Amino acid sequence: MAQVSINSDYSEWGSSTDAGERARLLQSPCVDTAPKSEGEASPEGLDRGTTSTLGAIFIVVNACLGAGLLNFPAAFSTAGGVAAGVTLQMGMLVFIISGLVILAYCSQASNERTYQEVVWAVCGKLTGVLCEVAIAIYTFGTCIAFLIIIGDQQDKIIAVMAKDPEEASGGPWYTDRKFTISLTAFLFILPLSIPKEIGFQKYASFLSVVGTWYVTAIIIIKYIWPDKEMTPGDILTRPASWMAVFNAMPTICFGFQCHVSSVPVFNSMRQPEVKTWGGVVTAAMVIALAVYMGTGICGFLTFGAAVDPDVLLSYPSEDMAVAVARAFIILSVLTSYPILHFCGRVVVEGLWLRYQGMPVEEDVGREQRRRVLQTLVWFLLTLLLALFIPDIGKVISVIGGLAACFIFVFPGLCLIQAKLSEMEEVKPARRPML
Repeated sequence: MAQVSINSDYSEWGSSTDAGERARLLQSPCVDTAPKSEGEASPEGLDRGTTSTLGAIFIVVNACLGAGLLNFPAAFSTAGGVAAGVTLQMGMLVFIISGLVILAYCSQASNERTYQEVVWAVCGKLTGVLCEVAIAIYTFGTCIAFLIIIGDQQDKIIAVMAKDPEEASGGPWYTDRKFTISLTAFLFILPLSIPKEIGFQKYASFLSVVGTWYVTAIIIIKYIWPDKEMTPGDILTRPASWMAVFNAMPTICFGFQCHVSSVPVFNSMRQPEVKTWGGVVTAAMVIALAVYMGTGICGFLTFGAAVDPDVLLSYPSEDMAVAVARAFIILSVLTSYPILHFCGRVVVEGLWLRYQGMPVEEDVGREQRRRVLQTLVWFLLTLLLALFIPDIGKVISVIGGLAACFIFVFPGLCLIQAKLSEMEEVKPARRPML
């Protein structure tokens, strides 16, 4: 059966630094939609993973933490303060962990190894197609958010270099936001997005983790020892309405969404058991919760209701420690965009080939032309949208809603269908003997 290669041969902690690993977690299932027969299933033990429990925890944390960190202080402000934000996160964490465990259970029951394959096998063709379309839109929207983040951080860095932070927007044409985003995208992101494989981005995930932890540390330190010129706005103590609390949910969903990559991680473990996996995801989510909560609480208390959707924009441009954090975020996003684009491109490719009823082509020339065309269209559309949607909060609200589908909707549908199938199997066994 012709299918896209899915590499689930994870090793220990060090393997999580491979950018190609993250990309393969989202790959589209086989173009042939026929389900696997028992004879096609791998013999037990042949595809046994190599990831230890600690390694799996690190990979899940790595997949969870990312650029969504920058929006958590604003999410606390939207929710109505620290108490509302913490309560919302703690309540959602129960469902987030439950969704991860459900996906592992359904993966084991269906003998599938990726998120899409599980949805296809358990819920059927229509839901499977919807899942793939949702992943394509999610990765597309995340790429737009990455470009906006690059523009936000570059504006502050250019303001420092121009030594005129307050009036940097009125500078020369080459400091214009649209020009700097476009130049950075064409020079760095586009060349990294065209190759067929992106495993050469060896340290992308490691860089992302380092940048995330550094940003969190800086935000906490700046709260404990604030600069004199930083004055917080109103510190909300209660939400204005219940709707305000729910408005913070997309940001939290975007931050904690690691469910799409969780199925391959589960299958890469030495002992892929649901009980063990429950401990893995619980530990990983507690670590992620500590990082997000530390960033959200300290960032919100530092600036209050005046906090920007991207918390780093609230800090003075000339603060060198924060400037380093901005540089980390830019480097992280520059390497993360090609990974997310690769994921979306593979899903789009699978949908197109399945729609055409074609197997994966061996014609290298046609595949290359199609890949370059898909990359250029994807790149130009995300760049244009990023240039004319400067507010990252609007993008997060959309892709956060899709993240909620990966966390709540699809795992819930999978659990319902799996239980219904079990009930159908049990019914014939309980019929009385004639």
